[in-house]
Amino acid sequence: MRKLKLDELNRATIDEFKAQDKLPVAVVLDNVRSMHNIGSIFRTADGFAVEQVCLCGITAQPPHREIEKTALGATQSVNWAYFETPMQAVERLRANGYKIIAIEQAENSAMLNTFTPAPNEKYALIFGNEVNGVSDEVMRHIDACIEIPQFGTKHSFNIVVSAGIVLWDFFAKMTT
Repeated sequence: MRKLKLDELNRATIDEFKAQDKLPVAVVLDNVRSMHNIGSIFRTADGFAVEQVCLCGITAQPPHREIEKTALGATQSVNWAYFETPMQAVERLRANGYKIIAIEQAENSAMLNTFTPAPNEKYALIFGNEVNGVSDEVMRHIDACIEIPQFGTKHSFNIVVSAGIVLWDFFAKMTT
């Protein structure tokens, strides 16, 4: 087996990416503090062609050298917006027809492996702060909560790992 060379990957240009169909998903970052996490989520959002990333509260905004270390240019390809509070993002997304889903460990959460996105629906997936998770105020206004099943001794994944798992699952379920 031979690894593909960069010129064999048929990567879209930024203009081609912006024009292509997107996964009907918005990623909402609720007070995420690590700029490396923010950049990595931009890169993951680019990889799965999500519609947008919403940066909220203390979440840093591009351009910033520390975000770009891990984003590798994805801040130019992925549409993004900043909101002073996560609730402002939730209200805007809901008004635009998105179902609001927290990715969190909570009472009555649905396990990711059993959740099936509805066809022709748009989803806003909220990922919380690295220590405190999704804010309590946002949790009072969600349509659903999804939890990633875990079987080890730890009770959480890093936010970037969580975003990768959930976005892959939504991509796989929504594009088949």
